[in-house]
Amino acid sequence: MHVSPAQKVLVIGRTGQVAQALAHAGAGRVVNVGRPELDLRRPASLTGAIDRHAPDVVINAAGFTKVDQAEAEPVEAESLNVDGPRALAIACRSAGIPFIHMSTDCVFDGTLARPYRPDDLTRPLSVYGDSKLRGELAVADALDRHLIVRVSWVFSQYAANFVRTMLALARTREQVTVVSDQIGFPTHAPALASGLLAMADAICSEHFSQWGIYHLAGNGETDRASLARAVFDLSRRHGGSFAQVEGVLTADYPTPASRPLNARLDMSFTQDVFGIKLPRWEDGLAETVPLLVRELAAN
Repeated sequence: MHVSPAQKVLVIGRTGQVAQALAHAGAGRVVNVGRPELDLRRPASLTGAIDRHAPDVVINAAGFTKVDQAEAEPVEAESLNVDGPRALAIACRSAGIPFIHMSTDCVFDGTLARPYRPDDLTRPLSVYGDSKLRGELAVADALDRHLIVRVSWVFSQYAANFVRTMLALARTREQVTVVSDQIGFPTHAPALASGLLAMADAICSEHFSQWGIYHLAGNGETDRASLARAVFDLSRRHGGSFAQVEGVLTADYPTPASRPLNARLDMSFTQDVFGIKLPRWEDGLAETVPLLVRELAAN
């Protein structure tokens, strides 16, 4: 698909993994806004930011992302994952610009034997997943020119994520316990950011009409325990901390929020429409771990 790049992309969020990755990948044309200038709980601040920056497209990379914490804070999750995105979509509709909203594999229950397609039945297992699903519906109801992009198992050198957590735990533990029956397609945030910007460029074309839900995740499947072992193998080779991994079943490792055992997202529709296929997760991990090893050693 031949497109002209969007001249200005307004990214909602500053400190999260995807927001930081978008800032780096789109340097010169990405503008990140977050608190206190913009707050998803204050609709007027959303309209004000769009008016002030006059973007070609908006990407929402903000929200309530702490899956377990959402079980105890459903009102906050609702505010940031449902009400905020709805207000953003309305502001984009008023400004006449398209909107890309980030969502999650947690809208599914994980019982399918194959990767989930965008049109598969949703059935979230957690407060977080439910809030993200209702956010999707709110965006779709408020604005025709939208993309909802579901992502999964995002990791990077930025912010809090599974890879950083494993390396931090290994500094004080010889063994860590990680679930072995949750499977997914790990996604490197910088690669994800490049894919999102390519989608942003495409939807700014006056001829684009394929609005709706898409999946965007890394290439290659693994389980959580195997991912942890890969992290520690790389860390050991780069002089960082490492630990033995004890794999356990999710049923034997209770957490406040239930997570889908199958978090795999089928990207074939995204590939067909946008021609985007993200690299293998191992490539992103090989880039990420040395950066985090150096950062943790310096702190």
